[in-house]
Amino acid sequence: MNRTLVHILFVTAVLGLGLAIGYINIPDAWYRSLAKPDFTPPDWIFAPAWSLLYIMIGIAGARSFLGRRRAAGLSGDRRAAGLLGDRRAAGLSGDRRAAQWPLWLAQMVLNFLWSPLFFGLHQIAAALVVICLLLASIAAFIIASLRQDGISALLFVPYLAWVAFATLLNRSIFLMN
Repeated sequence: MNRTLVHILFVTAVLGLGLAIGYINIPDAWYRSLAKPDFTPPDWIFAPAWSLLYIMIGIAGARSFLGRRRAAGLSGDRRAAGLLGDRRAAGLSGDRRAAQWPLWLAQMVLNFLWSPLFFGLHQIAAALVVICLLLASIAAFIIASLRQDGISALLFVPYLAWVAFATLLNRSIFLMN
């Protein structure tokens, strides 16, 4: 499949699903009635921030997907070198790169689960557990990506910062309510 098409599909899917979930789970009267910390950002900031983050997440996802496919396509000589223990000759740095893909998928599931839990079901504690797992999966993705795909790792740094802030916000709301 064409690399450009893969990137377009990933960005479109992630952005589209993320915005749809956000639209379905718009903060309502329940959310407005909650006690919130002074550092709570205005509601209007979330859609543009998440849109930009979803574009970066989609690009990193496409890169991980394509890297996984490349790692799986080792030649016979390279496979034999890997079996003999020569990881460098085998090009098995792809093993770590292949770890990106399940981490990327995990963080997407957790990401898309948080809003329905928090805004839809009003489950602040469950959402806090999910966002902590999301934060850990984002950090794990960055670590797994650092050596093999620095671009994907860098694309996730603002996401990590935003979710760390969102975790603090979720925790504060949990404690205040």
